[in-house]
Amino acid sequence: MTDTKKLTKRAFLKTAGVATAATGASALAAPAVLGQSPIKWRLQTYAGVALAEHVVKPAIDAFNKVANGEMVIELYTADQLVPTGELFRAMQAGTIDAVQSDEDSMAAPVDVSVFGGYFPFATRYSLDVPVLFNQYGLKEIWEEAYSEVENVTWLSAGSWDPCHFNTTKPIRSLEDLKGLRVYTFPTAGRFLTQFGVIPVNIPYEDAEVAVQTGELDGMAWSGITEDYTVGWADVTKYFLTNNITGAWIGSFFANSERWNEVPEHLQTLFRLCMDSSHYYRQWWYWGGEANLRVNGDKLELTSIPDSEWNQVVKAAETFWGEVAAESDRSKRVVEILKKYAGVMEKAGPPYRCV
Repeated sequence: MTDTKKLTKRAFLKTAGVATAATGASALAAPAVLGQSPIKWRLQTYAGVALAEHVVKPAIDAFNKVANGEMVIELYTADQLVPTGELFRAMQAGTIDAVQSDEDSMAAPVDVSVFGGYFPFATRYSLDVPVLFNQYGLKEIWEEAYSEVENVTWLSAGSWDPCHFNTTKPIRSLEDLKGLRVYTFPTAGRFLTQFGVIPVNIPYEDAEVAVQTGELDGMAWSGITEDYTVGWADVTKYFLTNNITGAWIGSFFANSERWNEVPEHLQTLFRLCMDSSHYYRQWWYWGGEANLRVNGDKLELTSIPDSEWNQVVKAAETFWGEVAAESDRSKRVVEILKKYAGVMEKAGPPYRCV
């Protein structure tokens, strides 16, 4: 018998450039133009299978359809090709071509990474994110930051859902936060530790089982829409209506060499599809958060009184100051956040409710 060359799963994927047959893979193909080989990308999202169906797959499906065989993007879900914490380096090295994630989760080596994901009280509503990037200067700061990183191009930021606790134990006071072991994002966890929360870092797909086995008491990772969509509402009992941030900030990124190989018209098409993805999430989350609070039958709603929760809001002011002192660029971001918050508060309802 001839020897068979053994390849690891990841090496095979890198060599063959095809979607894995593992559960959750989405090999999104389009017919090739006669006589031409299509450009092929592998894009990995931070999201698991069920969540990816909403936060990225519709946009990628649309891109592949309209690209008409000139380019095909193969979509992979959380940890499928590489662990989320290695996404940035894998993209930089060209192991994967593009990423949808927040900087915080994948440890992007830029000072603005602390603002990706859930930066405490930086946003109150999902529309805050595109306004901050497109009207208040965050887009230019992000472009500046990533211009200093070799072979990675930041493409676009958008908003996701607010950050709430869903837990196996009820939370009705700040005292109830003490000792809670929760799956959350690095910066959110860093902020919440002062209230006794214990952040636990595990792979995304392991979070549900970790709650069932008692390793976790819950999550501070999403809003109620995701709790129901990904199955977390099936293993937790309570949903805290107070949130530490009104919208998650996530982005699309690409390997710079691969991005520069894409013709301008396909780059434009991809930008349009990113905008489509941002728009989809705006209404999907906004409607879902309200609907499931009212009509959801799996999670009991609890609240911490404003008189207590204001301590958390106040603590965020100190936290912002600490982050601002870390770099000049971080200071500029915090100044923009303060300016924006001031405008929204002066504008009053519906921009900010008192």
